[in-house]
Amino acid sequence: MSTDTAPAALRRHRTIHRRGAIGLLLVALPVFLLAWLIIFPIFSAVVGTIFVPGADGAREFSLASYRFFFTDGYSLANLWVTLWTTAVCGILLLAIGLPIALYLRFSQGRLAAYVQGLAIFPMFVPSIILAYALIRTIGPNGTVDLLLNSIGLPKLRTPYLTPWGPVIGLVWDNLPLTVLMLTAGLSSVSNSAIEAARDVGARPLRVFISIILPRMGNSLLVTASFAVLGIFSAFTLPYVLGPASPEMMGPFMQRTFADMNDPLNAMTQAVITFGFCLVFGILYIRSIARNPETRP
Repeated sequence: MSTDTAPAALRRHRTIHRRGAIGLLLVALPVFLLAWLIIFPIFSAVVGTIFVPGADGAREFSLASYRFFFTDGYSLANLWVTLWTTAVCGILLLAIGLPIALYLRFSQGRLAAYVQGLAIFPMFVPSIILAYALIRTIGPNGTVDLLLNSIGLPKLRTPYLTPWGPVIGLVWDNLPLTVLMLTAGLSSVSNSAIEAARDVGARPLRVFISIILPRMGNSLLVTASFAVLGIFSAFTLPYVLGPASPEMMGPFMQRTFADMNDPLNAMTQAVITFGFCLVFGILYIRSIARNPETRP
């Protein structure tokens, strides 16, 4: 190394270190808030459910609350209906959101703008207002019933206060985010690849299977992870639209904590809920780590 290049390399090295230090300072506050407001409560809840006060007041190791949860029929029924609702909502969101995202990706004009506006409109509606609108529309003596009666048809069997009530509300509530994320994922599909496939005679279904779908794997995984994380821990819509029994984990935790005055079992339910959500959180983090260009 010559005498001229050595000082330049030293200055470049110091600049890189200074930028690195500034970057760490910029992320220090968000990381601290994340650790304080999210990580610490999680560990506190886990420790609080396995080290419980004994008869003498001293804390001792015990898994009694977890044994109770996994041997209690009502708790398992609530967990099952939560898993069922999450799976059904996830499938419906992808089944409804993907065609809309494909249309928005490859369409232009005023009609596409209207479709996009309608698709993302629920994002600006609070959940409680959305629940009220569904009750007034598909609830007993709602708008649908009035229309059916006006033309002489029998009443519709309402999904309100059944397991399908939260499904309809959660799909409507999560559809905007699903459409936006899938549309963003479709932006990675180049027009030249699709046009090349069409030039060799590929039909739309073959283009979707061979060209679009392979490039959508990561986006589908990220979208499904976000949907599952939001639906599994949902509270407002399952509380307002769902049945009293069995109930989803969100209302179940709130009722156990507030109505039953049982914080230990409520925390146990929260830890179990977190455990299920953690699986999809890990899938999302792995997907982002393997595909850094897809980071939001």
